[in-house]
Amino acid sequence: MTEWQINHAPEWKVRRIEDGGLALPLHISRGDQRLGTAELRLTPTAAEHLHAALCYALDGQFPPGTAPDCRKPIRYPGRR
Repeated sequence: MTEWQINHAPEWKVRRIEDGGLALPLHISRGDQRLGTAELRLTPTAAEHLHAALCYALDGQFPPGTAPDCRKPIRYPGRR
């Protein structure tokens, strides 16, 4: 049996939608064949819950070098 996969579509950016929510682009594949794209639409509240869940899941993990700035350590002048 071939597995289905749903992944973030890296060439698309998360965007705001009409109702104030967010749309996260996704690629849908089966095996090595891309079948299409779709959007995961989140209300602002659902987006905040997802953000919090990801923060908890990433807690204690060192960010990779390609991580966005918000995941990199903050260094304050004169502090360690």
